[in-house]
Amino acid sequence: MEYIKNTLDFEITEPTVITLGKFDGLHRGHELLMETLMEQGNLCGYRTVVFTFDIPPKKQVGNKPVKVLTTNEEKHIIFENTGIDYLIECPFTQEVRQMDPVSFIAWIVKRLNIKCMVVGDDFHFGYQRAGDYRLLKERETEFGYRTIVVKKVQEDGRDISSTYVREEIEKGNIAKANHLLGYEYFVRSRIVHGRKLGRKLGVPTINMLLPEEKLLPPNGVYVTRVVIGEKWYKGVSNVGKKPTVSNENRIGVETYIMDFCQDVYGQTVEVQFLEFLRQEMKFASVEELRYQMNCDRCMAETYYKNITQVC
Repeated sequence: MEYIKNTLDFEITEPTVITLGKFDGLHRGHELLMETLMEQGNLCGYRTVVFTFDIPPKKQVGNKPVKVLTTNEEKHIIFENTGIDYLIECPFTQEVRQMDPVSFIAWIVKRLNIKCMVVGDDFHFGYQRAGDYRLLKERETEFGYRTIVVKKVQEDGRDISSTYVREEIEKGNIAKANHLLGYEYFVRSRIVHGRKLGRKLGVPTINMLLPEEKLLPPNGVYVTRVVIGEKWYKGVSNVGKKPTVSNENRIGVETYIMDFCQDVYGQTVEVQFLEFLRQEMKFASVEELRYQMNCDRCMAETYYKNITQVC
């Protein structure tokens, strides 16, 4: 996959089929969209393109803080596993932001040699979101492409969307969110040095500081899966501010990796959330914290054992 970012000077000369959107979390609601994109690419010999923006447009337009399901780096990793040919992360500049829908069509079709567009029935584009799939269809002959409109996938009578997934994560409904995503919700970061208290307590942990725009589940303790390189390990993660040992306000993710004793400081690690265990708590002493951490580890082992038995 070719990853194009940080430039408006992109161009593809081969015929392409493209889908456009924010794609905040490539969830199950996007499955049919991606399947149709790949199918058209194979049938017609087109190069497959996903076109998105480098930040959520809502954040820049409304100046509102928006928590994202996937950072740009995480989005890149997810799309790299789909088999597409190009991921274009377009800068959301003033010029792009104020482009009227027809000008946007003309610009993108010319730059990317588009022969087919695959969009959802809720897709909007252009200045003030004035363009939709109906406008795309109206302009097909003029600009020489076809439009395929894909209906939204539903769950429990509701469209599967980034908003739906975000709501479930914010409620702490990790299992539900993972079901809507079609994969485990994850955070990915380089490991930073902490206070090393866990090591002194006999439960060494790794610490992650995530970008402020990354959505985290509610503060608490979770069963997690930790991916390091090509291997994964069982883990227990705390999301929060470490109230027993720290007065810091920034929320981070601290993870104990079971049956693991390697030094991974400076490495990039992925932590996948599987199950909520308990709320974050402040303990009267470090000894009480040690006891609870061991209890959390036992509960996580039980979770994994039950999953293995079901499988």
